[in-house]
Amino acid sequence: MEDRPLKRLVTLAVVLALVVLGVVAYVTYRDYAKSYAVEREEQTAVARVVTSTFAGRSDLRVGTLTGTVQSVATDSRAFGLLNSDQVMKAPYSVDYFVDVSRLGLDDYIWNPEARTLTVRMPPVEVGRANVDESRRTLVQTRGLIVTRGAAEKLAQATSARAQRLAQSKAQEPEQIARARDRAKSVVANFLRTPLTAAGLANVRVVPVFPDELGPENSDRWDVTRSLQEVLADPKYK
Repeated sequence: MEDRPLKRLVTLAVVLALVVLGVVAYVTYRDYAKSYAVEREEQTAVARVVTSTFAGRSDLRVGTLTGTVQSVATDSRAFGLLNSDQVMKAPYSVDYFVDVSRLGLDDYIWNPEARTLTVRMPPVEVGRANVDESRRTLVQTRGLIVTRGAAEKLAQATSARAQRLAQSKAQEPEQIARARDRAKSVVANFLRTPLTAAGLANVRVVPVFPDELGPENSDRWDVTRSLQEVLADPKYK
């Protein structure tokens, strides 16, 4: 008879323990479900922003190189008896572009813990050099006798050479490096505004070119899933 109160206490303790475990499990699941829903909502919002920001765009201008080019050309006629040359100096500009139409969800890596959106950038492309001959600061033609034909040939040659020189300058590694830096800034700014409007103001946007990733970073990149992979995961449906 004396064992009955003890058994009741044990039973009551077990029941209370089960209730406590049930409450803890419920609270844990509720918090997990809430966190999961918020994470999923953010991933969807980020995906919506990145797909709409560059929708309909192709070449995004990310920078312009300007300068002055000096070009020299020579002409020889009458078996070398009539020689002439021309010097021309004029300003030029060359635009740099990024083809953002090549960006897909697989190029965006979203890290919810770090609040970081990494963008794998397409390469920077160099536009065609524009030599503004209407603003020439120097045109000097020299020769004992400069025929009309020689003058036309010299003008064409100096123009073509100026074009090549400006194009070559724009493709120098130093200029490409600067254009890539500007491209990162432009793309980050383009994304930051709509992300802020979508309530994601604390997101850090990090554009990166694939060839900038060293062995250590490449490994980390390979194990990180893109937005496309995350949204396609059945667990996130």
